[in-house]
Amino acid sequence: MTFFFPPCAGSGLRLGLGGAPLGNLFEAVGDDAARQLVEAAWQSGCRSFDTAPHYGHGLSEHRLGAALRGQPRGDFVLSSKVGRLLAPDADAPRAQHGYVDILPFRQSWDYSAAGTRRSVEDSLQRLGLARLDVAYVHDPDAATHGANAPSVLRQVLDDTLPALRQLQAEGLVGAIGLGTNDVEVVLQVLAEGDLDVLMLAGRYSLLDPSALPELLPQCTARGVRVALGGVFNSGILATGTRAVAPTFNYAPAAREWLERTAQIESVCENFGVPLRAAALQFPLAHPAVDIVMLGARTVAQWEDAHAMLRHAVAPEFWTALRAQGLISAEAPTP
Repeated sequence: MTFFFPPCAGSGLRLGLGGAPLGNLFEAVGDDAARQLVEAAWQSGCRSFDTAPHYGHGLSEHRLGAALRGQPRGDFVLSSKVGRLLAPDADAPRAQHGYVDILPFRQSWDYSAAGTRRSVEDSLQRLGLARLDVAYVHDPDAATHGANAPSVLRQVLDDTLPALRQLQAEGLVGAIGLGTNDVEVVLQVLAEGDLDVLMLAGRYSLLDPSALPELLPQCTARGVRVALGGVFNSGILATGTRAVAPTFNYAPAAREWLERTAQIESVCENFGVPLRAAALQFPLAHPAVDIVMLGARTVAQWEDAHAMLRHAVAPEFWTALRAQGLISAEAPTP
């Protein structure tokens, strides 16, 4: 298999660093701590990094760019996103969209061709780099845009993606794709257009296999390489059900998710497999998936994930999950 997103140098682990926490998602991360996290990821062999203007209103891009600019440019893959533009505003709230202590900007949606070019150029200035290896169209889904979703989809197909192809031809971006947590919008785009890559958050995990029946087979057949985010479904597959107020998809976990996670935890305990190891290793078995992008907040979280990917898991563990109906009969296992 040819991977677009490079595995960790030395270990071969297919783990990348997601940049949302570097933008102060939910809680602040200091500049020194942010740099230490990126440096720790690099030292462990990580060569795939993801960010977006949305993450702290440019803060994540500033931090990743500062931490990576001293590394050989050909040695890492860096992705960012288009769809949101940032405008300076000294009176902008310091907490917006789940991010705290953000930079003094306000967001506006813009999927136009001109807005797409400006978004890429603005990101490159914040990063202090001359190209993006991957540019994703960010959140063009119905949950985000509501009644405007059909017109957004049309503009993505007619304006955004052609603009990204032009930027690709100019060498400012490499691969192009979507960055979303919605399966349906990806299927809608693939029905009319082509993508190189996909950043899919939360829709192929031990708890939520909704990408499995239709989307991932299409990606395999069409050569769309997938980077997965949200494999812990925002928390519950990292903390388990015994944590205080476990979360699923950024909300308190509903009873069905608590019960299903408890069943998975029981199998984990029987086989001596940490839940985090199962959650990280399971989705990487699908042939469409190149890499898991981990939104680590601390060096300790990154190191734990690195260890969990190396944790030996017996084939019988996956057989037991399948026998109990906890993973689909069609789902590949490690």
